[in-house]
Amino acid sequence: MTFNPFRKTVLRSVLLLLLVLGGCAGQEIRQPKESVKTDPELAAKFEKEGRTAFEEGRKGTAVKAWKKAVELDPTHAVTVNNLALVLKDQHRFAEAAKLLEAGLVHSPDVAELHFNLAVIAELYLLDLETALVHYNRYRELTEEDDQQVAGWIADLERRLE
Repeated sequence: MTFNPFRKTVLRSVLLLLLVLGGCAGQEIRQPKESVKTDPELAAKFEKEGRTAFEEGRKGTAVKAWKKAVELDPTHAVTVNNLALVLKDQHRFAEAAKLLEAGLVHSPDVAELHFNLAVIAELYLLDLETALVHYNRYRELTEEDDQQVAGWIADLERRLE
């Protein structure tokens, strides 16, 4: 076999190109996302837009508006709850539960958030332990003798034994 300097140079160049391209195909370096600043006034506008859309039967538009509202003001429990209920109706149970959990970080004493998280956890996610925790918290917060919820709690306790 004869030595061909041109062929050796071409092979070296191709190898170098493959190494460079391989480096370009590596993992992306991600910059941290900018945190969204809260803006309760703008959030209120999106909340109203979502409520109007919901009342007109435009649930997709309501979800989009309420998501923006929650992003701008995650402390507004009514918007969090409304959005979670629409997500539940759209069979987006895990997303609804996650939203309610985030809402409870900001509003831990809002009974309706606990109740709806308990229902979604029990009936749709089959997370009985989470359901029991939130039914109990709901009952503590409402201080009512709700026999239906008491029955659900007793049933969950039996099922978890």
